[in-house]
Parts: sequence; C-alpha cells; structure tokens
Amino acid sequence: MKKVILTTAIISALLISCNETKHKEESTETVQTTEGVNEHEMEEMATEMHSMNNAWVNEIKLDNGSKWQANLETTEGVDKMLGLVKTSDLKTVEDYHTLASKLNEDKNVLVKKCTMEGPSHDNLHVFLHPLIEKIEALGKVSTTDEGSEVTASIKENLDGYYTYFQ
Repeated sequence: MKKVILTTAIISALLISCNETKHKEESTETVQTTEGVNEHEMEEMATEMHSMNNAWVNEIKLDNGSKWQANLETTEGVDKMLGLVKTSDLKTVEDYHTLASKLNEDKNVLVKKCTMEGPSHDNLHVFLHPLIEKIEALGKVSTTDEGSEVTASIKENLDGYYTYFQ
C-alpha cells in the first residue's frame, strides 16, 4: 500500500509540475490538468503504471532460493494463457479485446482450480494481481499500438511465472 501511495504522490507531482511548465510556456493552448481527477482515479493510474512495468518482480520471493511448487492446474493455466498470447493474430483493436476475453476466461479457471496455500499461494498472488490488471487493460485498449504494448507486458508477466514457480 505504501508503494501505491508513494507512486501516486510521484505521479501527482510530475503531472502538476509538467502542467505548470506547460501553462507557463503555452499559456494560450489548452492543456490537460489533474483538476477534477479524484484520488481513486489517481490511484488507479498509479496501479496501472506499476502493473505494466512488471514491478511485481521486485515484490515476489523465491522459496529459500528455489522455485515455489505450484499445483498442476495453475501451471497448465499459465501455459494456456501464454500459448494464446503467442499464437494470436492481433491486427485490430477488436482482436486485442477478444484476446483479453479469452485470457480472462483462462485466468478465472486458473484461480478457481488453484489449491496452493501458504507462502507459495501468497507469492502466486504477487504474480497474478498485475496480470489481472493487464488483462483488464487489454480489454479496454483503443489503439493497436496500445494493445501491442499491453500484450507484450502480459507476455513478460506470463514468462516470469517460470522464474518463480515449477
């Protein structure tokens, strides 16, 4: 929670300072401000930025230097999602939205079939939380460039599973 608050504060400071500079340099142009953006929206933006840059790898732990033992269904679910990302022919925004829907279905099955407990389960949540946010973001993209960027981040997240779980 402290990281989210810190990230939100940094983003707010950057937005405000960038905004003030733009007002000084371009006083006649309309610029976007943070006025009217509530604290919840700022926190969502900070969380999304945190998730997209795969900062979760700084939070996840190994099991005394070894990979965590995951249940077979969890690993199969990650394999299936990674296969979808690798084999999808993504040309339109709708293609990205369709991929997001399929990934969301597979993620829901993975969560439902997870039988992990204790520290391995806790670390799985460190892995899953940003993945869930990325899948949601993919379902909301409005350009193919944005879709490509989010998909690359999802692939990186899924690839990272094998660093921490077996």
